[in-house]
Amino acid sequence: MSDIYTGIDLGTSSIKIVVSEKVNDRFNVLASVSSPSNGIRNGFITDTKAAVASIKKALKQIQDSLGIKIVKAVACIPPANCRMDIIQGTTNIIDYNEITGLDVSNVLLDAIKGQDFSTDELVTAMPISFTVDDHANIRDPKGMKGSVLETRVVISTVPKEPLYRILETLKLSGIETVDIAFTSIGDYYTIKNRKYDELVGAIINIGEEATNVSVFNKGIPIKNSLLPVGSCYVDKDITYVFKSKLSESRKMKEKFAMAMSSYADSNEIWEIAIDKDTKKEVNQLNVSKVVEARVREILKLAKNEIKNLTNREIRYIIITGGLSEMAGFQYLVEQEFGFIAKVCRMTTMGVRHNQYSSCYGITKYFDDKLSLRGKHYNMVSKEDVETLLSIDSNLTNENMLSKVFGHFLDR
Repeated sequence: MSDIYTGIDLGTSSIKIVVSEKVNDRFNVLASVSSPSNGIRNGFITDTKAAVASIKKALKQIQDSLGIKIVKAVACIPPANCRMDIIQGTTNIIDYNEITGLDVSNVLLDAIKGQDFSTDELVTAMPISFTVDDHANIRDPKGMKGSVLETRVVISTVPKEPLYRILETLKLSGIETVDIAFTSIGDYYTIKNRKYDELVGAIINIGEEATNVSVFNKGIPIKNSLLPVGSCYVDKDITYVFKSKLSESRKMKEKFAMAMSSYADSNEIWEIAIDKDTKKEVNQLNVSKVVEARVREILKLAKNEIKNLTNREIRYIIITGGLSEMAGFQYLVEQEFGFIAKVCRMTTMGVRHNQYSSCYGITKYFDDKLSLRGKHYNMVSKEDVETLLSIDSNLTNENMLSKVFGHFLDR
């Protein structure tokens, strides 16, 4: 049976949930939802009651789509105030046996056990490499034989209180959090490939109120920074210049404006309702100029922040987040960064929008983490799998993915 995972991302403006399953090393999205959120800012809980109500609403949507109850998930958490350190661990391989996932778990536990987690909580422990006796720089030692297994690990921690509040809010919403990881790790695993796994690069995620800048070395996060500017600042600029309501400004940004004004059309018109009886027309070119100015500022700030974070040569830059879906965004990125930078392109059916990059990628990270330890995990029960596999003539269009689930599983 395949492994089925749920990822959840608590954003300022929306809650994203993705349910995916892995079959023969391929991930298929069974259902996804992006639902408005309240009580959440930059991934932190500001109003528990409002946040719980928002999460439950998003869960209901995805459960109605699948026809099963979602009770377990991997949660994205914000990397704000995170600390990263490199530690080492070692373990003996009994009787020179073949190294198993248990040995990998033991050497990682040895690295972690001496650390002080009195004020901060461990979020991730990502091995840089393993050494088996005299054989170094091994990515996955399982199947090798030796007497001693060693590892170097990058661990990341965050303050306990805000993290525990996220976990408690998910619990009150009916979700058991089986693992956590930073949103930036989810972003990396969405774009992860063999090339990036050998290079130093950066990922820029433009969120609603903040922009996260992360530097990765061979697939391992080594530096992170959060800039206090995001997509909502574009909405506020449009509102200030054209006197539109904030909700309408958001629609103009998403459905009308171009990220690069040179590609805008002055003959394209949008009507703004000033009051009950008065409307005003604005053209695409003028709106796009306002948008471009703010987006350029965000990209310039992110570019400078990458330089502040590392002196290493950056070989790739990926930009993601909902704002990066704007028409003409890639051209603007190339002007600011050159051809080294690209906009993330989500090509998986069901999550073809960059707002899902963290949420979708975190399930792939979780699977990779399990594979290294030689484990499997399923976030739905056998009974629920049978429900998904069953053919029901009463299925509606909304849960059509349930019909093709059996195809994904080769059943």
